[in-house]
Amino acid sequence: MAPNTIVLIHGFWVTPRSWEHWKRHFEAKGYTVLAPAYPGLEVEVEALRADPTPIEQLQVAKIIDMLENMIGKLDRPPIIMGHSAGGAFTQILLDHGFGAAGVAINSAPTEGVKVIPLSQIKSSFPILKNPANRHRAVGLTPEQWYYVFANTFSEEESLALYERYHIPASGNIFWGSALANIHPGKDDTYVDYHNDARPPLLFISGKQDPLFPPKVGHSNVKHYESNTVTEIVEFDGPHLLPAIPEWEAVADFALDWALKHATTIR
Repeated sequence: MAPNTIVLIHGFWVTPRSWEHWKRHFEAKGYTVLAPAYPGLEVEVEALRADPTPIEQLQVAKIIDMLENMIGKLDRPPIIMGHSAGGAFTQILLDHGFGAAGVAINSAPTEGVKVIPLSQIKSSFPILKNPANRHRAVGLTPEQWYYVFANTFSEEESLALYERYHIPASGNIFWGSALANIHPGKDDTYVDYHNDARPPLLFISGKQDPLFPPKVGHSNVKHYESNTVTEIVEFDGPHLLPAIPEWEAVADFALDWALKHATTIR
């Protein structure tokens, strides 16, 4: 049987609200669509801006546990799509045997991917400039948001997106990801790049994304040395690819690819 559920995993600085167009679109096609919030973030954007304490308490292990518990209760493996940090979580879930296929959109890199473009350093600077931010929830200014998330939009459009989607991000997780390649042993974003049992995985990279530009995605793909399908495509667009005017074309491509390559159950 083909997948009947799509799981959408949001990234940092946003909530499941960032998937609002895709969720309605896939539901109109007859799919059950789950867009879970990270543990503790099951409230509206405005509430998290007013009190970011739940963001400060986030841990990758708890996020993965929540997602695995949710997916494990489904009647068949779903298609998993993740954006930004959600792309890294998608990779981890597939490596752990969850899902029928995965799509990682402007994905944060998993452990071992060491390509760090200058634009990524500039994008990460609001959090990494101060080690004390490791214990805080750190937001972006509208100007920083425009550069990191919405640089292909007009400034007015970017501000509207900022007001609708933006929340602070977890400094703890962000710093942990930045240090993953220098820690001994396995970190939270570890995946087994040789796992032949992993479901198929597609990377989608926005050509104008400064946070995780295409070279990061291509490097991530090259790390996979398993026999499982791993591909990458590029679309014109910024980091906030799920919200571009042409979002429907990206969503349909992601779904069509996942359905074509999904592992099915009989």
